[in-house]
Amino acid sequence: MSTPPATSLAHDVDQLLQRLGVPRAAYTGGDLLVHSPITGEAIGAVPQSTLAEASAAIGRAHAAFLVWRSVPAPRRGELVRLLGEELRAAKADLGLLVTLEVGKIPSEGLGEVQEMIDICDFAVGLSRQLYGLGIATERPGHRMMETWHPLGVCGVITAFNFPVAVWSWNAALALVCGDPVVCKPSEKTPLTALAVHAIARRALARFGAAPEGLLELLIGARAVGQLLVDDARVAVLSATGSSAMGRAVGPRLAARFARGILELGGNNAAIVAPSADLDLALRGLAFSAMGTAGQRCTTLRRLFVHDSVYDALVPRLIAVYDRVPVGDPRTPGTLVGPLIDRTAFDDMQAALLQSRALNATVHGGHREAGIAGDAAYYVRPALVELAQHMGPALHETFAPILYVLRYQSLDDAIAWNNAVGAGLSSSIFTLDVREAERFMSATGSDCGIANVNIGPSGAEIGGAFGGEKETGGGREAGSDSWKAYMRRATNTINYSSALPLAQGVAFDIGD
Repeated sequence: MSTPPATSLAHDVDQLLQRLGVPRAAYTGGDLLVHSPITGEAIGAVPQSTLAEASAAIGRAHAAFLVWRSVPAPRRGELVRLLGEELRAAKADLGLLVTLEVGKIPSEGLGEVQEMIDICDFAVGLSRQLYGLGIATERPGHRMMETWHPLGVCGVITAFNFPVAVWSWNAALALVCGDPVVCKPSEKTPLTALAVHAIARRALARFGAAPEGLLELLIGARAVGQLLVDDARVAVLSATGSSAMGRAVGPRLAARFARGILELGGNNAAIVAPSADLDLALRGLAFSAMGTAGQRCTTLRRLFVHDSVYDALVPRLIAVYDRVPVGDPRTPGTLVGPLIDRTAFDDMQAALLQSRALNATVHGGHREAGIAGDAAYYVRPALVELAQHMGPALHETFAPILYVLRYQSLDDAIAWNNAVGAGLSSSIFTLDVREAERFMSATGSDCGIANVNIGPSGAEIGGAFGGEKETGGGREAGSDSWKAYMRRATNTINYSSALPLAQGVAFDIGD
């Protein structure tokens, strides 16, 4: 598909950032060059935070915590409500900026901003529901309960593929829980972070009583992120990225007994059972495997199809792969945009080379010509038919590659689902209630997300998002994920004149 005629991307980005309220000095004249994957051209030059500036920002956030923790939670929720209003007003521009900086098709860019709005709505309600428990006590004349209190500064390290939504999952909950937020975005996508920070400043101004340092932004590479990980003033750190990143971050947090929310890799699988609605499965699999050009942590990467329906489904899926529109995401009808950069393309080609060495049948996977210049990487999504569950299928490649295998028994399919390091998302397509319930049971999928008759990709904020094993065990967004941003206290109150001890202990010191 051809690139639509337009002014330069750098000009378009400049106009968007100006409308969003970002000072031009924040994205020009710096040493961090930002390139759009749509054409590969530079669209910004962002000044980076020095380590001294980063430390000072953390200090401001800590000072803000000492004030913000005493603000009533419903009042804190009012700030998040105003943030949601500002995001609604900026949705079109911010969504387009996501498209230009990340390469997502417009509906996905807008969808990511909608996710931000949704989590703000969720958090506003949560601000009146930070419930503790009343606990039965064995001692007469006593009351026991648990209470929840703000934890401290929340650090957020985000990944390029969801540059604004992940910040909001953490920030909305952290703010209502009483925690200031210090964010370090991916070096590949700092412009969207600058835009979100400008939007948040408008909400802060309308709120009118927020302490300085409540929301801080750090732009920089690994050293800045490492400072955020190691600083004792950062009580909880949410880090989204690869499992390799988590292996580096996790021990450093543990060394200082900080709390970590790790959202790491995902080598997600789906099972298509004999009873599956194949038309439904085809649509669900196509989006899960090819949406966002295969650059979601929940992207479908492995597919296990029962032998009895393999020949009815897989040729249809291959045909979709052959015809799915790949191109400039701004072009109407495009469904698959570019990979983020050359590294992603090289990783994809290396995985396909390994697949061919295993005598796999590879459909697609080649670079699409005639879309943009040499600095942009558009690829035809790849479907790889494997005879055995082995090789590159066992490891996540952050690109649109789907490994497909036949299976005979549900036990085998579940075992393959669980036979990888990551444990993020999974799904089964079946109309058999026994198969569905088995898949979701303790003996089924070992992932943090297990779906039935939808793909593994695309989560709502009402459910806690995250996974097990090498995915890190962290949870963000809905359910009771708010507890990760607070500390729990157990309280016992004696309202009697006696002093009975627990477990019948006697300790009589006389009169």
